Amino acid sequence: MASGTPATTALTRLGLAFELHPYDHDPAAASYGLEAAAALSVPPGQVFKTLLVVGDSGLAVGIVPVDRQLDLKAVAAALGHKKVAMAEPSAAERSTGYVVGGISPIGQRKALPTVVDASAMAFERVYVSGGRRGLDISLAPSDLVTATRARVAPIAR
Repeated sequence: MASGTPATTALTRLGLAFELHPYDHDPAAASYGLEAAAALSVPPGQVFKTLLVVGDSGLAVGIVPVDRQLDLKAVAAALGHKKVAMAEPSAAERSTGYVVGGISPIGQRKALPTVVDASAMAFERVYVSGGRRGLDISLAPSDLVTATRARVAPIAR
């Protein structure tokens, strides 16, 4: 039931270990990420959201804990841009092939420059969207970096 997303397909193809964590998604939830943390009984700082930004050379991805915000100046610096802004949700959905609230950093339709917040590296496992609302994936932070070809930098505030 909970398998078969582009994210799980990509992780399997790369030979990276992961676990699926389905949960009942409430469409009225104020925060998809905080909902996932509560449903999975995981500290919010260990659950990461996928945010798309637009900068000098197009779209890019920032991955930060669900209980924090993306520092636009920090992610711009990590990407080598002068500045970035949050991407429009419709642009994020078009580029990734996922719907908002279910955008996984893994298996996106188009590979984008990606930055993972440095706090991820403190955990044995981190949780990210599995590619649909109500599905998270846990994996080693180093495998998240590998799967997304990300750089690691302090980009959350």
